[in-house]
Amino acid sequence: MTAVDNAGDPPATLPTPTSLRTVLRRFRHHPLGLVGFGLLLLIVAFCYLGPVFWKTNQTDVNLLDAALPPGPGHPLGTDTNGFDVLGRLMAGGQVSLQIGLLAALFATTIGTLYGAVAGLAGGVVDGFMMRLVDVLLSVPFLFFVLILSARFHANAWTLALVIGAFSWLISARLVRGEVLTLRVREYVLAAKVMGASRRRIILTHLIPNAMGVIIVNITFQVADAVLVVAALGFLGFGLTYPTTDWGSQLASGVTYISADYWWLIYPVGGCIILTVLALNLLADALRDAVGRKAD
Repeated sequence: MTAVDNAGDPPATLPTPTSLRTVLRRFRHHPLGLVGFGLLLLIVAFCYLGPVFWKTNQTDVNLLDAALPPGPGHPLGTDTNGFDVLGRLMAGGQVSLQIGLLAALFATTIGTLYGAVAGLAGGVVDGFMMRLVDVLLSVPFLFFVLILSARFHANAWTLALVIGAFSWLISARLVRGEVLTLRVREYVLAAKVMGASRRRIILTHLIPNAMGVIIVNITFQVADAVLVVAALGFLGFGLTYPTTDWGSQLASGVTYISADYWWLIYPVGGCIILTVLALNLLADALRDAVGRKAD
């Protein structure tokens, strides 16, 4: 679909905010983004490829090997149940990253659709929908997540759904703001004139052209979800045995802080910090790379 302005300029094709080639070129010139991307790759490789080379038993309790300090056979020692801490970090990282990604995808899907509908509708409908978002944003997020986590049996799927169900509000506001600028573009107006339905305009024209904002938001959402999972596990509302996550491991380690079991605290705490740092660096770089300003 094309459109010609009154000044006789060349026709404008259906655009995307920034081409993939431009995004990659900008990203390559963002040193902190490259650091975040490389760090995230290392963390993912550690969690998913590590167990292939470092096989441990993370199911059967072995009290004879409980609370061993780092040494031969256990580079990071063992916890109070006799589980190898290095293997435990890998298993907990898998669960934490999976929950973070699922929660981010769930929240972004809901928020994207909600924000696109509100932005395209405008007027009273938009005002009502966004006031509802404002009301929900005023509710303490962690408070309701704790209640639901205590009410329902916590597993990876339920935690992801609960976190995602309360994380879509920011996505909705971001996408709605993007749609407000996109809905006055020539190709959207042309689609309306040609009789395209609102569903088609949202799915074909608005959401694809807001994909830059959506992708950046997903990255931030994953980081936030990893922190929420860690907070829930630390407060005792996380996953239960035999499944583990970084937050539960950190809570267990802090219990024995007076016994100077440092290997139960610092490694898992470092994993959480490095993961969130990597995701935020990556998200900042992506936000700059998908900016609308021309190079």
